[in-house]
Amino acid sequence: MISMLVALAAAQAAPQGEEAALKYCTSLIRSKPEQALSHAEEWRMKGGGIPARQCLGLAYVALERWQPAAAVFEQAARDADSRQDPSRSDLWVQSGNAWLAADAGDKARKAFDAALAAGQLSPELRGEVHLDRARAGVAIADLKGARADIDKGLALVPADPMAWYLSAALALREGNMARANADIAKAVQLAPQDSAVLLQAGTIVGTSGDIAAAKSYYARAAKAGPNSEAGRAAKAALEGKAD
Repeated sequence: MISMLVALAAAQAAPQGEEAALKYCTSLIRSKPEQALSHAEEWRMKGGGIPARQCLGLAYVALERWQPAAAVFEQAARDADSRQDPSRSDLWVQSGNAWLAADAGDKARKAFDAALAAGQLSPELRGEVHLDRARAGVAIADLKGARADIDKGLALVPADPMAWYLSAALALREGNMARANADIAKAVQLAPQDSAVLLQAGTIVGTSGDIAAAKSYYARAAKAGPNSEAGRAAKAALEGKAD
């Protein structure tokens, strides 16, 4: 979510113009998020509008302050809605993802609904939003709703391995092992070096009773991402230390 811009010197004066001001603000986020937060707040107080709120939200994200990030993005999205601003869908998506990170699945789903209702998203982006909406559904224990969203997402982004990963994870929760195995196999086919996908594959085939295949997937996951959370979890599973 954070713009990948080269950090500017702290002493540099903010450039003039809305686009330049947003670029300046976002350029501070990676190296000086607290400074970016102060700058964005001051800019907002001076009438910076949607761009100022967007940068303020990104600064909160960089600081992992998810609830204020979500609220700021939502305020910006509502403002953009009232102005028919083309940024409104993106802002609703950013708000939804921040609400998800803040463990507010109900608010996240409403934000994703607003993003979809704006009617600006390409088919691919609509698919990704349906996947995000499914994650919100799982967070509020609406597995039926989550399944409907994942199936919509799969229809729109069938080449996205994470769509199959999420579908397999949900199928596991649903107790549908046939679908869990089929969907995780598709995810592995699309992303054979993704440690999270391989870890999930190990869990699913292990739950299905194929211990040898589970160990093979765990070994692949540990090798693919030895320093990742998934890779470490796979290594722990191989060593019999998994929770």
